[in-house]
Formats: sequence, C-alpha cells, structure tokens
Amino acid sequence: MAERAGSLNADCRFATIDRPALDDALRLEGGDFFQAVNARPYLFSDVALFISAAQLEQMREVVAAVERVVELDGWMNVSPRLNPPPMQIPSPQSSPARGRGGEREKLSSISAGEEANEKGNIQSLGVFFGYDFHLNADGTHLIEINTNAGGAFLNAMLLRSQSQLELPGEAVAQENLSQVFLDMFRNEWKLERGDAPLQTIVIVDEQPLQQYLYPEFVLAQRLFERAGMAVLIADPTELEARGDGLYCGGRRIDLIYNRLTDFSLQQHPVLLSAYQNSQVVLTPHPHAYARYADKRNLARLGDAAGLRAISADEDSIAVLQRGIPQTVIVEGDAEKWWSERKQWFFKPATGYAGKAAYRGSKITRHVFEEIMQGDYVAQKFAAPGERMVCVDGGEAVPLKSDVRCYVYDGKVQLVAARLYQGQTTNFRTPGGGFAPVRLV
Repeated sequence: MAERAGSLNADCRFATIDRPALDDALRLEGGDFFQAVNARPYLFSDVALFISAAQLEQMREVVAAVERVVELDGWMNVSPRLNPPPMQIPSPQSSPARGRGGEREKLSSISAGEEANEKGNIQSLGVFFGYDFHLNADGTHLIEINTNAGGAFLNAMLLRSQSQLELPGEAVAQENLSQVFLDMFRNEWKLERGDAPLQTIVIVDEQPLQQYLYPEFVLAQRLFERAGMAVLIADPTELEARGDGLYCGGRRIDLIYNRLTDFSLQQHPVLLSAYQNSQVVLTPHPHAYARYADKRNLARLGDAAGLRAISADEDSIAVLQRGIPQTVIVEGDAEKWWSERKQWFFKPATGYAGKAAYRGSKITRHVFEEIMQGDYVAQKFAAPGERMVCVDGGEAVPLKSDVRCYVYDGKVQLVAARLYQGQTTNFRTPGGGFAPVRLV
C-alpha cells in the first residue's frame, strides 16, 4: 500500500543498508576499486526507498505503453512540428553476417517526418534504457527516458551485497542480474551478427577515468571478462579506423558499449563512420536516442490526436496521458512563459544528467532569456518523492527521490532510486546517492 511505503520512507532511522556488507563487496573487486568508490562518498545512500505495488504497476504500464507506441509505423510522423530535427545518420549497411531476419526493422534514416524501413535488416535495440519517474501523492510521473542510463551495474552490486539484510518487502529486480545483463549484450550482438563469436568489447566514454561512474565501467569490464571476452575501457580518441574495421589497442572491436553523451556522434566522426558502415555493433546507438530519448518525444507521446492518427490504441493513449506530465516545446510569447514559469520545469531538448535544466520557480530573468533562445521543452512540474535520511546520525533531513526503471526490449530488469537535494538528481548530497528500492 502507498500509505505503508510513505510511512516507511518517513522514518530516517529505519531500513538503513548494511554498509559493512557493501564495503566487503567493494573490496572483493580489489583495493583500487574500493578506493575509487570511496572517493565518491555520495555514490550510495544509506537507506532503502519503499514503493507500493500500485506504483510499480503504474510504472510498468507507462513503460509498456511507450514501447507499444514507439514500435508503430509512423511514430516518427507524429506531430511533425514537435519532431526532433533531422539526424542525418544513415543506418548501418546490410551485412552478410547479420542474423535472424524479421525481428526488428532497421531504419535507413530517422528525421523529422520521415521513417524509412528496410525489411530484413536488423538493428540492435539499445542496452539500459532508463525510464525515470517521480512518485508522489498524485501518482507516478515519467519525467524522461534515457538511452544510456548509468548505474545498473552499481545497483546490481548494491543489491547483491544486501541479500542477507532483513528489510520489509522485496527488491524489484530480475533474478541473477549479472546473467541478465550479459545475455542482453549477447542479444545485441546476435541481432547484428547472428552466431558469429563475440570476442572484443570496448566501453567508450570521453576521459573515462574522470567520469563519476567510472567504477561501473570496471564492473562491466569484469563481467564481460569472466564470460571470456577481451574488454577495454577507452576514450573515443583511442579508436582507430582501418579498412577491415574499427580498432582499439591493436585489437579489432566487435561491440562498443556506448556511454557517450554526444548522442548523434557528430563530434566523433571515426565512431560515426564505423557505425554507418556496419564495422562495429554499437549499443546504444543514435537511432534509439532519436526514437526514445530526445525530450521532444515526451511532447509527442502526450499528443493524443497525433497518436490516434498512427493507430495507437486508446488504452496506451490513456496511460500516457495519465503518466507523463504535460510537455511542450518552449516557443512563442516570452512574457506569457515568464508569467507561467512556476508551473514548469525547463529542460534542453537534447540535455542529459540534469545539465542546464531548471525549475521555473527558481530561474532568473537572465536564465529565462537563455531558455527562450535555446532549444528547450517545458514539462509541468511533478514533485519528486521524498525519503527522510539521518545525515551522520544526526537530524532527519528530507531528500528528494527519483525512481529509475532499467529496461531492455520493453522488460523492466531492475528498479533503483537516486536520493538528492537541489533541482535535479546529483551525487553531491550528504546522505544521497543510489538507493535500493523495496516493494511493500
């Protein structure tokens, strides 16, 4: 029941995690890994977050509705005015090594008002979609979709470390997450290359050692290595194009786990060319971003008339109308927007990690002018949930909560939370960080 979840979340001294058990799990990964996590003191919170069965069901319904709509022919034609600008990225060319025909259609391009299909060409789906929700007294609210959602490996480790801790309810996760994740990457490979052996994976991000979630890259690397693969963690500048493929450290790359935030790859021409020419399996990839994660898609998902025009079912439309706060493109009368700003949360259409995102009630005139000149969407403000935390054993402090469903191929693998203070999620809040989610 929601009342029970709320009551448990209001007690800062209840349902704290077993920190020594987590530390033991971190040490098992090696001293360097343990030190790297300790250098990020707000990576993990000390408490669990509780949700109700009704809230979980509502999140699952929204995820399922989005997946149904995005698979419809003509999805990229919904509300052409709201479409993301053209992404001039041809899909990978056909390859004789591609596997099972017919599971998914490959888009030859994705641009405003255009969706061309090449029957029989299969494209990988994209790993670790993140559906991010705010849960409050008014229900569940999908605030954004990410196609390179971080934290899954870290949250899986957190859950494993707490397996002996007695807490109310149950974790919201598929069994044996390590195998689930491994099977997901293998499926991405199979969709592109059939039964060819997957031998070399490269985890790519800009300056990976400097990334806050670098410890997660290490966890992914070790999972793949235990499965018999060669795995590198690399900056995109370390990638080398050759006639027979893409290389890193002298090894030909089979698959890239893409953690870049240049979603269209325009700043990374070597990787973009390899993707276009089917020289590497890239997951997640630009077309997944265009179909799901560009924030203008939230406005399109809320356009009931546009969805009916592509034959979306009424149940899906109703779920999306309830589950996604009204989202609109920021344009038109600036003074009207200024007068109504407190109702809205402003986000750059292609932003990520809460960068340059603002709650309307907090913005200055200067920031507002930048928003009006930029490429922004506005979403009706949906208050985040709340979890009380005792910081350093002292006074109870209310932290905001954001709930993330990690999704692959429409299936929820894991539900985790992020606790924070401020306008957007961050890992700078004492008592905040990733928190396990318990269903009560």
